[in-house]
Amino acid sequence: MFTYAKKAQYHETDQMGIIHHANYVKWMEEARLAYLEELGLGYKQVENEQIFSPVVSVAVQYKSPVRFADEVEIKVFVKEYTAVKLELAYEFFNKTTNQLCSTASSVHCFIKNGKIISLKKDMPALHEKISALMPTKE
Repeated sequence: MFTYAKKAQYHETDQMGIIHHANYVKWMEEARLAYLEELGLGYKQVENEQIFSPVVSVAVQYKSPVRFADEVEIKVFVKEYTAVKLELAYEFFNKTTNQLCSTASSVHCFIKNGKIISLKKDMPALHEKISALMPTKE
């Protein structure tokens, strides 16, 4: 699991003074990129290998609001990985209000030259690092 810290910005709020719902998806991307960077496999490095990881689906469940200047921690962890598909889960915790404010998930595939690939075959080092992050089944 990886934790990404974020301070809610004024420009991210809506007319009600609450962080606009679309910003959660942007925050997910920020947290995901930081997570991969922490693993030593930043997007730039992966894309230099001509491998891209588009979003297949995204889901967000809103539980309590985040307002301007609130401190938020976004926990990111691997939920499922098959070498072809990666699903990440996110938990947004508002440190200012001490509340879980949102949960989310994103699913990604891997492509090279416009075709879906298996990281196990095309980028074994990345495959091994992601595989090691899978939760153990008990």
